[in-house]
Amino acid sequence: MNTTTPTFSTRDSLKFFRTLNSRVNNYFKENNLQKTGNWKLHLKAFVMFSIFLTPYFFILSMDMPFWLMLLLSIVIGIGMAGVGMNVMHDGNHGSYSNKKWLNKIMGGSIYILAGNVYNWQVQHNVLHHTYTNIHGHDEDLDAGKIIRFTEKAKWRRFHKFQHFYSIFLYGLLTFNWSITTDFIQMKRYLGRKLSYGEFKSPVIRWTTLIITKVIYFSIWLVIPMVLGIVWWKVILGFLVMHYTAGLILSVVFQLAHVVEETANPEPNENGEIENTWAIHQLYTTANFAPKNKIVNYYTGGLNHQIEHHIFPNISHIHYDKIAKIVKETAQEFNLPYYEFNTMRGAVMAHFKHLKDLGQKPALA
Repeated sequence: MNTTTPTFSTRDSLKFFRTLNSRVNNYFKENNLQKTGNWKLHLKAFVMFSIFLTPYFFILSMDMPFWLMLLLSIVIGIGMAGVGMNVMHDGNHGSYSNKKWLNKIMGGSIYILAGNVYNWQVQHNVLHHTYTNIHGHDEDLDAGKIIRFTEKAKWRRFHKFQHFYSIFLYGLLTFNWSITTDFIQMKRYLGRKLSYGEFKSPVIRWTTLIITKVIYFSIWLVIPMVLGIVWWKVILGFLVMHYTAGLILSVVFQLAHVVEETANPEPNENGEIENTWAIHQLYTTANFAPKNKIVNYYTGGLNHQIEHHIFPNISHIHYDKIAKIVKETAQEFNLPYYEFNTMRGAVMAHFKHLKDLGQKPALA
């Protein structure tokens, strides 16, 4: 990844963000609402944790056929993704609650989802939210050599088939978190002295990572084996759980940024991005299925990625309400507001874009 930090333009003659921010603030003031979560989010957290953990306790406490165990592992994976999108995500953005300690607890749920708070906050809050869709800076665009997410990434022959094989690799996301990604990221981020908030001692970071990994694998692998479940059934159930969660999370996040409509801006010779940060988010982000209540509920409002990227400190339970304000303001200032009406349309657009990116580039 590129370590030369780009800067955003400070020239906004349109005064877009000032206008939008004022209108959104007025919405919360006029309706006497806090920008963080409320009882709806607390209830949703209970629902998602129940989907995630209840099948696990059933598996530990009941003698069941293997096919049922695998089915419950799929349900655990669905709950795992649900907790990640609805609870952990808001917690680590500081938007779950107006109480810091509660945000910390909910954000810390990532430790039982296979991840690490420090790594996630750096990759997501710092790199992705700041340098959205900028090749070499937004690590969400970095899939190594295997998938080409931007025209700036080097093309290889096998990319011609990436719109076929990518879906199978997407399911490995959280599994990779658990065994390799966290260790690789921590070494890189600490080496660059990156942090979201206070930069803590590397000893503290590494100690936390190792201890939480031991606890994680104890919960999902050791305890089931100790309680008498055959080791290969535990391993297979673990893989099924991760594959389900990884597939859901990968698809949801790719639909918002890796489609033909969204841009991949490059810094100029002075290292400056053409637009201001807020306008940059409009050019690099897309919404999908905004009217689908099931998608909106389960994805934690991540189908409203435009609203989330411009207002990451506002809880997702408010996105469907402020989306009208954001859309109207963008149109008023003649700025883009990319949106797919359906989930199906967004999925098709994503894989079509992968197919296009997989074609051999024309020689310059």
